[in-house]
Amino acid sequence: MSQEDLLGSDAVVQARLAEIAKRLEREFEGIHDAATVRQVLDESARQVSGGGVGSYVTILAERFARERLTASAQVAGTMAKEAPQVVFVSLTGGGRAQIGAALLARRMGAAVDVHSAGSETSVADVDENVRAAMESMGIDLSEAFSKPLTQEILANADVLVTMGRSVGEFEIPSGVRHLDWRIGNPAGAEPDEVRRVCEDIERRVEALVTQLATAAVAAG
Repeated sequence: MSQEDLLGSDAVVQARLAEIAKRLEREFEGIHDAATVRQVLDESARQVSGGGVGSYVTILAERFARERLTASAQVAGTMAKEAPQVVFVSLTGGGRAQIGAALLARRMGAAVDVHSAGSETSVADVDENVRAAMESMGIDLSEAFSKPLTQEILANADVLVTMGRSVGEFEIPSGVRHLDWRIGNPAGAEPDEVRRVCEDIERRVEALVTQLATAAVAAG
């Protein structure tokens, strides 16, 4: 039986998804209709269920759907964008992209809205090497997960950071500032290499922080 079949046959999961749909409908009332909310939630749940996340399916599906619904509303102009959207993309989204997103979020807090995604992945857990390295730097990724790059998130990006050629090819919307960081892959690497990758990303993040701060002053 496929993951999608398992999702559809689990009455508990379906009941929880129905509760989540009602919650999201209230949250996005006047922005998205009920049919759109349910469609995005169902798509997100199917993607999550294929990622080996077990009992976290409904929790992650709600987070993923909310992120997508918010992004599409901001693109359409029906929801205000409170901060610049910075999207980090790697092949799986569970390694370099997670590191970049976590470090930028720690440095800038609510001044930016940070996302990480994989160009060729379903929803899955973060690489254990990355989780351990981030923990040593005081960043907790225990509730983080990698997710696929969606059109909503891509279209809403102000800055897109790709982690080298390994992310493959996809169309970058016009007006999006694109940075390509050629960085080693920490997944499955030795601890010393993982630390080196983290330090490399941290240096680049610091430069990006300066650039974003300068842009914010100029815009203000």
